Amino acid sequence: MRINICGVEIDKYSFDEVVELIINHALSQRKPEYVVTPNAMHIVTLQEDVEFQEIYRKAFLVVPDGVSLLWAAKFLQTPLSGRVNGTDLFEKLCAIASEKGLKVFLLGGRPGSAEKAKKTLVARHPSLQIVGTYCPPYGFESQLTELNSINSTIIEAAPHILFVGLGAPKQEKWIAANYLYLGVPISVGIGVSFELVSNMVTRAPVWMQKAGFEWLFRLIVEPSRLWKRYLFGNYTFIWLLIKQRLGLFKRLPNTKRSDHF
Repeated sequence: MRINICGVEIDKYSFDEVVELIINHALSQRKPEYVVTPNAMHIVTLQEDVEFQEIYRKAFLVVPDGVSLLWAAKFLQTPLSGRVNGTDLFEKLCAIASEKGLKVFLLGGRPGSAEKAKKTLVARHPSLQIVGTYCPPYGFESQLTELNSINSTIIEAAPHILFVGLGAPKQEKWIAANYLYLGVPISVGIGVSFELVSNMVTRAPVWMQKAGFEWLFRLIVEPSRLWKRYLFGNYTFIWLLIKQRLGLFKRLPNTKRSDHF
């Protein structure tokens, strides 16, 4: 079952159900798929970005990363089953991958963050096979040689799960352009999760995460980078929700998804 939030279809799975679906797909090594983890800014960006809409339409799973989406679903009287936070998902999948013998690759993040995240995760799970980490240079998406090098590195490493931390919508667009060629069973866009796991960026206290104020904590920690996203983005998101509740919102043309299961 899916919930429509401002024209975007969100899967109504619990955190544990999402983990199970991803692990089962990775183990089966069927047709490559990818997972997107929307928050309020994704919803706002999707209103105008047709390419982003198409990426969402083809996604294996669309799971609610932001607490704002849980609030929105309740406001629209179509509640979701819970939050599927990208960083929590990253950590849980790595924990299970260590038990199941699944190999993972970490692409993106700030310089050094993927390698530090690897050290942190392997210290927790000594049997975890992180078969590669790479932080591409700024502007790599327009450099054919760099793109080919990244693809060759990932293909040679042959991971079961590829975690991509390039920020939205760059990470989703890169995944969509490359996932079939790479042949990795599951690719997941996870934003700043490498930095959070490695403590390069401080994560909000648990009580703030549960209360839905993780965004506020991040704004306080990185105001110069995030103030426009959260202040203007949240205002736009709220207005879109009000329009939908009043029946004034028109469905986005390229977000109707087909079933994968």
